[in-house]
Amino acid sequence: MAPGMSNDLNKSAIVLLSGGLDSMVCAGLAREAGYSVLALTIDYHQRHRVEVEAAKRIAADLADRHIILPLDLTAFGGSALTGDIDVPKQGVGEGIPVTYVPARNTVFLSLALAWAEALGARDLFVGVNALDFSGYPDCRPEFIAAFEALANLATKAGVEGVGFRVHAPLIHMSKADIVREGLRLNVDFAQTVSCYQADHDGRACGHCDACRLRAEGFAAAGVPDPTRYA
Repeated sequence: MAPGMSNDLNKSAIVLLSGGLDSMVCAGLAREAGYSVLALTIDYHQRHRVEVEAAKRIAADLADRHIILPLDLTAFGGSALTGDIDVPKQGVGEGIPVTYVPARNTVFLSLALAWAEALGARDLFVGVNALDFSGYPDCRPEFIAAFEALANLATKAGVEGVGFRVHAPLIHMSKADIVREGLRLNVDFAQTVSCYQADHDGRACGHCDACRLRAEGFAAAGVPDPTRYA
C-alpha cells in the first residue's frame, strides 16, 4: 500500500487521469474530498502520447497509486487521435469532430469500474466537461448518469446492493472555472499537456481545439498559462 493511502477502500476513488488540465483538477478535487486517489491512465497510443508522461508527474503529486494500462486503440482507428486523420486546426465546425475517439469514455470508465470492483472501492471520478468542450457525446451529464446506472446493474457489487457512484465534478464548469479551481487547489498547471498533437517534449501546437479551449480558459480566468509552444 502506498504511503498515505487509506486502509478504508470505501474512501478510495478510481480517478481517470489523462495528463490534461481537467483530469488533474478532478484528481485534486477527489483528494480534497478525502479520497485516497487511485489514478488510472490509459495509454491508448494516442497521437498526443506525451500526455502519459504528464500523467506520471501529476500522479506523483496527487495520487496514492497509479496504474498505466496499455490499450492500443490504433488497431480500431476512427479518430484523428488514433488514426491517420489530420487534427483540425481551424476550429470545430458542426457536428462531432474527428478528434472524438469512438466510445472512449465508455471504455475507460468500464476499466475504472473493473479496478474499483476488484479493490472494493465504490467511487469513480472523471474530468468530463459539458460546457467548454468539443461536442463529444460521452462528456454529457446524461452519459454519466447512464454509466452509473449500468455500473450498478452489471457488477457483482451493484447486484449485491453496495453500489457505485460516478463523480464528474467539472461537468457544469467552464474552462475558466476549472482553471480557477486548479488555482484554489494549488495544483501545478505546468505539469499538464492538453494539445492533441503535442511534440515529444510536450510542446503544444497552439492551433487545435484543445489548445484553443485551454488558452481561452486561462485568459478568461486571468491566470497565466504555462503552456510551452513548439
